[in-house]
Amino acid sequence: MTEAELIKYCRRGDRLAQKMLYERFAPKMFGVCKRYVRTREDAEDVLIEGFFKVYDNIEKFRGQGSFEGWIRRIVVNQSLMFLRKKHNFQLTVEVSNIEVQTGISIEDELAAEDILNLLNKLPVGYRTVFNLYVVEGYKHREIAEIMGISINTSKSQLILAKKRLRTLIEKNEGKQERSA
Repeated sequence: MTEAELIKYCRRGDRLAQKMLYERFAPKMFGVCKRYVRTREDAEDVLIEGFFKVYDNIEKFRGQGSFEGWIRRIVVNQSLMFLRKKHNFQLTVEVSNIEVQTGISIEDELAAEDILNLLNKLPVGYRTVFNLYVVEGYKHREIAEIMGISINTSKSQLILAKKRLRTLIEKNEGKQERSA
């Protein structure tokens, strides 16, 4: 079944089409959830809630942009809503107090699984800003609006996330050298 047919049948409330839609997009969207939410169980809950929103709002999809991108946006928003309920994003750190290192970016050096494992070791604020900025492509202004924080806090959270990731990478490299 084509994507357009799938959308058409889902708009009619066809349960088989909804199942097919879930089976087609759930694996990728689960990966999106896992980048934001630490536990598998919470990520599964967020995924299910996200797909309920997809089904409830499928009439709003106008075909502008990709359907997968539309679903991704819903799942990211659902992940952020989950995090807002569990965590306080009202963090403030002055960006002027942080040293910024330049060079090869850590996101270019790691495989996707390694990134996910390392991201799970970050505090929730760092992880969320890193995902929104690096992976999803949001600007700091947008992140600040989404999370209810200042632009400087968004910037500092990203810098601190990268700094923490570098430290974690260096620790992992040190362990690998000792075991070799």
